[in-house]
Amino acid sequence: MEKYGSSKQESDASRARLMEAGNEVGFTFNFNDDTRMHNTFNLHQLLHWADQQGRMHELKQALFVAHFTNGRNISDNTVLADIAAEIGLDRDESLAVLADQRFAKEVREEEQHWQQQGIQSVPAVIFNKRHLVSGAQGVENFKNILQQLSNMPD
Repeated sequence: MEKYGSSKQESDASRARLMEAGNEVGFTFNFNDDTRMHNTFNLHQLLHWADQQGRMHELKQALFVAHFTNGRNISDNTVLADIAAEIGLDRDESLAVLADQRFAKEVREEEQHWQQQGIQSVPAVIFNKRHLVSGAQGVENFKNILQQLSNMPD
């Protein structure tokens, strides 16, 4: 509510929409009054490192579950390293990546690139490198979007 300047009712309605969208695809969101938005800058550095090892998607999925289902603090470097280790990445190297900030420059550059492309929030999906869809759309909306895009000339 603080981050977006919304009322409790608006926040509850937003969470209900996300929970419904998650249910449509078999994902469980466990929101409560203690659920917080976390700084994800270090998380993105860890994802950058995992990508070099071909494990970014797996780590993304584990982080998503850790935060939204299990309520873990993904702004805590120890928690991030634990999650990386849970999927088989080296925990000590994960901590080193986070401590020395070796991918900070790359992450800031990527962040700037996507902001210049018009992305201001997540989730954001870009189709064919030119069609931006922002926000949680749900299965039916994505089906409709994909159908519309498939009928467009290249």
